Amino acid sequence: MQCPFCQHTDSRVLESRSAEAGQSVRRRRECLQCNRRFTTYERIEFVPITVIKRNQDRELFDRSKLLKGVATACEKTGLTALQLESLVDDVEAELQQQAVREVTSTELGESVLTKLQSLSEVAYVRFASVYRQFRGIRDFVEALDQLKESGDGPLPSVLDEPYEDTAQPTIMISPQ
Repeated sequence: MQCPFCQHTDSRVLESRSAEAGQSVRRRRECLQCNRRFTTYERIEFVPITVIKRNQDRELFDRSKLLKGVATACEKTGLTALQLESLVDDVEAELQQQAVREVTSTELGESVLTKLQSLSEVAYVRFASVYRQFRGIRDFVEALDQLKESGDGPLPSVLDEPYEDTAQPTIMISPQ
């Protein structure tokens, strides 16, 4: 390791410890030429993953963008920030383990939906509504039917009954 002060290439390691939750190693070094101390970090180098969007544009995978989308879908669902971070960590780990360096936004979205399904039905439907570009109530009903068929969680029995509008029209007469 080259000394940042005198550019000498020999140094000795004084101390090593895990850093950043085990994602890197922090090393305290001493230059053998000038005897000054400096710190280095060793990190795992991940190969960048490219996301192919619907319009065929390509952009680098952005973990924070995915986390923001998931967090928006999970607002007021009771899921913790730690659960959301873990979900995004799992998706990112799956991407890194694949031999392919490009992934479609469809594959990415389906991976998120699979994980959300077991965490929160509400978050699942919210994320699906944006990701799958729901156009109307039928799209929501289809998503709810898929959840019901998967059997991963109880859905309200009200979905088993056809909707009937039993409200009577109200006529307001104002005095003149």
